[in-house]
Amino acid sequence: MFTRRYLPHYGMVLPFLLLFAVFFLYPIGSGLFYSFHDWNAATDPQFVGLKNYQDILGSRDFERAMGNLVFYIVMTVPLGIVVALGLALLVDSFTGAWSNFFRSAFFLPVILPAFLAATIWRWMYAPNFGLVNMVLGWFGYPSVNFLNDTDTMIYALIVVDIWVSAGFNMVILLAGLKGIPADLYEAARLDGASRLQQVRHVTIPMLAPVLFFVVTYGFISALQVFDVPWLLTGSSFTSYGGRRGALLFPVMDMMGRGFGSVRFGQAAAYGFILTAIIVLFTAAMFALRAWRAPK
Repeated sequence: MFTRRYLPHYGMVLPFLLLFAVFFLYPIGSGLFYSFHDWNAATDPQFVGLKNYQDILGSRDFERAMGNLVFYIVMTVPLGIVVALGLALLVDSFTGAWSNFFRSAFFLPVILPAFLAATIWRWMYAPNFGLVNMVLGWFGYPSVNFLNDTDTMIYALIVVDIWVSAGFNMVILLAGLKGIPADLYEAARLDGASRLQQVRHVTIPMLAPVLFFVVTYGFISALQVFDVPWLLTGSSFTSYGGRRGALLFPVMDMMGRGFGSVRFGQAAAYGFILTAIIVLFTAAMFALRAWRAPK
């Protein structure tokens, strides 16, 4: 109830509510409005109903972008979790200064600016003189243009993405490992369990809540992939996605429609389509967890 007694309390939260309305609620509302209009930011918006949504869902670029996204998610999320868990177990096996060193070393790629990470890997993937091709040459393999060959481009992106994100997931999983009671491992050792069996029957079950968070966050992040493929391919608002759209993803397509083709109505509709996909994925993950939870 709004009374004078609580007026100071409402006053204290009023700045947050105003900022929330201006920078969150208003952009969502205006974006929803423009998603039903043809608007180029220079002329008055023209109402077109669901045409923007129909044009997006029926376009070849959307089909290519979603195909790339599905493959990217299927490959990146499981591999990223496995790598992060392996790194967490490795760091957890050390103590003292060595533990701090490896934790910092593996986390370093997370704090690198995206453009710097992309620059490093563009040099490593460079044909002929890049580090990766130099190593391949030592074993007699020919040079590969990883960022211009449609057969290798998405795999090159997956490697970079795992390198960038594994450290973040490692820190979260490492915190979960620290919370597992040592008595459980001691009991498993007394029962004759090997190290691998301890990981399978003790570590993974006890990490289930943390793994759920990491997997869900990984899915949501993968659905919004943009900066790394954009930078690796040297994209611009008029030319993006690399050769034959091999690294074209939905957010890139949305940005290109908005700032490249000046179709801000379609870009707004694209944003709400992606939002719906993210919400459905997240809801499915929580529903699956609730279904598998012990009764």
